[in-house]
Amino acid sequence: MKLNSLGLPKKETEILVAELNILLANFQVYYQNLRGLHWNIRGKRFFDLHLKFEELYNDSQLKVDMIAERILTLGGTPLHTFEAYVKNNRLPVGHEVSKDEQAIHLILECLPLLLKIERVILKQAADIEDEGTNSMMSDFIAEQEKTIWMLSAWAEQEI
Repeated sequence: MKLNSLGLPKKETEILVAELNILLANFQVYYQNLRGLHWNIRGKRFFDLHLKFEELYNDSQLKVDMIAERILTLGGTPLHTFEAYVKNNRLPVGHEVSKDEQAIHLILECLPLLLKIERVILKQAADIEDEGTNSMMSDFIAEQEKTIWMLSAWAEQEI
């Protein structure tokens, strides 16, 4: 078995990089959804949601950078074109969402799909003892599960 300079198996690391690129593409779409929600939200809950969406998109922007840097650390090349993001996207895209409940529901549709991708990566990273990727995915998952819980409470829906 050939190992890379990090001591990880080359072939399995290449597969992991491909999954991280899928996550990167989906996070870019999620980020853009959040920007649109931030810009277009209307109504009596405007001030609270405008700030919340900004908090979420800032967090997503940091995660996009972390994912891209992890891809580079593993010896890959991060996707970086809109064409690649659209091709690899699995998330719904918000179009002209301006109502509070519709906005929250869009986020609640996106997060479980991101979690699904992250859990695949978590397992792959664990299988090759890639603690760097594993730790990052664990942190992402814990944060997003909490966000789902909080937004579900706001929307008065069960998890």
